[in-house]
Amino acid sequence: MSAAPDNRPQPRADRPGRAEAEAAVRTLLSYIGDDPDREGLVDTPKRFVQAYDEWFAGYSDDPEEILSRTFEEVEGYNDIVLLKDIALESHCEHHIAPILGKVHVAYLPDTRVVGISKLARLVDAYGKRLQSQEILTNQIGQTIDRVLKPRGVAVIVDAAHQCITTRGIHKSEVACVTRCFLGEFADDPRLEDRFYRMVG
Repeated sequence: MSAAPDNRPQPRADRPGRAEAEAAVRTLLSYIGDDPDREGLVDTPKRFVQAYDEWFAGYSDDPEEILSRTFEEVEGYNDIVLLKDIALESHCEHHIAPILGKVHVAYLPDTRVVGISKLARLVDAYGKRLQSQEILTNQIGQTIDRVLKPRGVAVIVDAAHQCITTRGIHKSEVACVTRCFLGEFADDPRLEDRFYRMVG
């Protein structure tokens, strides 16, 4: 399966400034019926925008650049490289509600490997954007496949969506699980089984 590049919209160069963003928060505070000038809320627009800068920092990251520094001296290692239980903090693109969970990422090296911290950074680069879990899962897997050109890639995302737990149907025990298997992980059921056993 060929991996398509990430064609999702990037931040606009002419995006609003911080003052405009803070004014929009004041409008929302008024919309819900509160007073943005009361003591407890007077600094909320500033704090809110600062939080957005952190929550959505992934828009300023280049996922392919994160994986660009690789190593070829692996002493013949050709088995699974797995980083499991990577904490995921994202937000759903439909309600801007938190998505919290774990990501398990594995690949089968061909001629090169990448520092394992880079796999966690890749999860953050895509996670810290407005997301759907299905797209996020494929973005992680396809970027590893495209940049590292391994023999196979496996990604599982297991997450809870607060747009389900705190609004709408209010189902607090629901988790969403998505997967992206490429190359040998998609073709070899025994390898897929090994991956699941390693993840536990």
